[in-house]
Amino acid sequence: MCRNIRTLHNFEPPATEDEVRAAAVQYVRKVAGTTKPSKANQAVFDRAVDAVAATTTELLEALVTTAPPRDREVEAAKARDRSAKRFAA
Repeated sequence: MCRNIRTLHNFEPPATEDEVRAAAVQYVRKVAGTTKPSKANQAVFDRAVDAVAATTTELLEALVTTAPPRDREVEAAKARDRSAKRFAA
C-alpha cells in the first residue's frame, strides 16, 4: 500500500495539496490496515487523513535545504528506468 507514497520535499514546483493528501491517505490506510474503512470508521479515518495532511504540510513548509530543487520529470524518468531494470524479462 505505501509504495505510492512519494518524496514531496524539495521539488519545483512544490508539492500540491492533492499530493500531500494522497500521501496522507496512503499512510492512514497502512496504519489502519485497510484500504477502505467501514461506514462506522469513515469519520475517524477522514479526521486522521486531515491531521496527517496538515502535519505533512507543516513539515514541508518548515524543512530547509541547500540542495537545488529536484525536477519532477527527471525523477519520474529515473523511476521508470529503475522499474524497467527491476522488471525486465
